[in-house]
Amino acid sequence: MMKKLTAFLLTMVPVAVLAAGGGNLPLYEADVDLNNKASLQHGAQLYVNYCMGCHSISSMRYNRMGEDLGLTEEQVAQNLMFVSDFSKLPSGELPKTGSLMKNAMPGGAAENWFGTKVPDLSVIARSRGPDWLYTYLKTFYVDESRPMGVNNERFPLVGMPHVMWELEGLKKPVYETHEDEDGEEVKTIVDYEMVKEGSMSPAEYDNAVRDLVNFLVYVGEPAKLERYKVGVWVILFLVVLFFLAYALKKEYWKDVH
Repeated sequence: MMKKLTAFLLTMVPVAVLAAGGGNLPLYEADVDLNNKASLQHGAQLYVNYCMGCHSISSMRYNRMGEDLGLTEEQVAQNLMFVSDFSKLPSGELPKTGSLMKNAMPGGAAENWFGTKVPDLSVIARSRGPDWLYTYLKTFYVDESRPMGVNNERFPLVGMPHVMWELEGLKKPVYETHEDEDGEEVKTIVDYEMVKEGSMSPAEYDNAVRDLVNFLVYVGEPAKLERYKVGVWVILFLVVLFFLAYALKKEYWKDVH
């Protein structure tokens, strides 16, 4: 039995390594808050502007997102659906917000352009975790040897371009050389140096990335917002039930004691 268990654990090691996405970089804490509607709305805006050109969210509908995030159908159509003049169909009507959040990028073309299929991000936050995504989006740096001109400290040799570089700016890594356990010299990134300023300050970019990750966490499990609301009432019910049950117990056992 022990041999079978050991063999099973060993087979899981490569899976864990692949899931890590490369590198031993400590993760930054995303500190997301699904109760922050302003953060979720800003994250949705960032997603459709910078991510949805390549990445669909095929499990989410525009109208469901609008209801959860406190947006009207008109706000969703005008600000989050890129059709016609960005607000109305040629007929003058609002686009159908009941459609899925898919883009028009052909899968084969994406594979030719980027060397791999572009993933759907419906459950990326559940797969990778919010801290991983937050760290990933903060650790792009200039690397002229890469096809897209950038690399990523969290995900080395990444095939994705730094789509938010206009917000963050472009930075190059500052390396530190040291010897590893085998006595060979290795270079480690210890800091970054900005080579081109972005439209946001570092603090503003951090908040923007946090909002984007917050939105992806919501997309991964939209029902969590409803569970939060119901959970409060369940806890209150249990508290009231506790006192009622305790009073009933005292009444039943008063003659015994």
